[in-house]
Amino acid sequence: MGRMRWVVAAALAPLVLAGCGESPPASAPDARPVRTITTTTRGAVDALTLTGHVEAMNEAAYGFRIGGRLVERLVNVGDTVKPGQVLARLDSQNEANAVRSAQAAVAAADGQASVARNAYERQRSLLARGFTPRAQYEQAEQAFLAARSQLEDAQARLQIAQDQLGFTELKADSEGVVTARRAEPGEVVQAGQPIVTVARKDGRDAVFDVPANLLAAVPGDPDVLVTLASDPAVKAHGRVREIAPQADPVTRTFAVRVGLSDPPPAMRLGATVIGTVQVETGPVIEIPASALTRIDGKPAVWIVDPTARTVALRPIEVMRYSPAKVSVVGGLKDNEIVVTAGVQALHPGQKVRLLGAGL
Repeated sequence: MGRMRWVVAAALAPLVLAGCGESPPASAPDARPVRTITTTTRGAVDALTLTGHVEAMNEAAYGFRIGGRLVERLVNVGDTVKPGQVLARLDSQNEANAVRSAQAAVAAADGQASVARNAYERQRSLLARGFTPRAQYEQAEQAFLAARSQLEDAQARLQIAQDQLGFTELKADSEGVVTARRAEPGEVVQAGQPIVTVARKDGRDAVFDVPANLLAAVPGDPDVLVTLASDPAVKAHGRVREIAPQADPVTRTFAVRVGLSDPPPAMRLGATVIGTVQVETGPVIEIPASALTRIDGKPAVWIVDPTARTVALRPIEVMRYSPAKVSVVGGLKDNEIVVTAGVQALHPGQKVRLLGAGL
C-alpha cells in the first residue's frame, strides 16, 4: 500500500513541477469589427431661409407745403385712396382772405389798365392825323405800359394767393393704401411735416434682415421663393431689388428688399413671410450621424489607416447637423475610411476589421 503511494507521487511530480514554471505566451486579441464608409467630396446647395414682412415697393409720406392748423384728416389707416382725393385740410381763412384781397387788386388794376389803354389808343389816333404832339402821345403810351405792368403784377399775386389756398388741401397723387397717420386735427403742423403715409399700389416688396455672412453666400440675382408664414400654400416668387448699403447699427444686419412678382391678394402689407433661396455652400463631405464622436468638446470621427488597419481620432468642422447625416466642411479628404458604427468602443491605435459600408 505504501509503495503504491510512492508510485502515484512520483507520477504526479513532473506535473506539479511543470505548473510551477512560466506560462506559455498568450495569443494577440482579435481585431474589432467596424462598419465604415469611404468619403466623397461634393458641391453642396443649401436652402437659406429667413423670416420677413411685406412692405409697399414705394411709400409716400404726404405733408402740406405750408404750415398751419390741421382742421380735418379725412382718411384713416387701411383706407384706399385715389389720385386727387383730399387727405387732409388746414385752416384756410387767412389764405381765402388773401385770395379775395388779390382779386380786388386785380379788378382795380384791370380798370386802371383799361382807362390807360383807351387814352393811349386815342393819342395814337390823334398823332396819326397830326392833332396831338408826340410828347403827349408818348406820355399816354408810358402810362398804359405802367398800368399793364401793374395788372400783370396783381394777377401774379392773385395766382400766388390761389396757390397758397390750394396748399391748404393735401391731395393724393396716386392710388394706394393709408399705412400710417402722423397728425391729428387741432395740431399746428409745419411745412413738409408728414400727415399720412400711403403705400402706393404699384408693387410690393418682401423685406428681410440678412446677416453679412449669409449675404456674401447669396448669388448675384437669385430667385427667391416667398411664402406666407400663416399659410405656406400662399406663395410668390421675386428677385432681390435693393440691398441696404449700411448695416443696422443694432442688429448688424442688412435690409434686403425682394420685389414680388404678382403677389396674391392674401399677401397683404405687413404680413409675415418666409423667404427661401438656394445658395452654393462650397465642397462638403456627408457622413452618417452615427459616425460622430467628440474630442475636447469638439466634433470628431475615427479614421481607419487602410494599411495598418488601426484607427485614429480626428477633429472635424461641421457645417450642418441633421438626424441622419452630418455635413463636414473641414478635417476630411476624399477616399478616407470613416468608422460609422461602434465609435464609442474604440481607442487610438486599436486594430479593426472592416465589415463594409455603414450608411
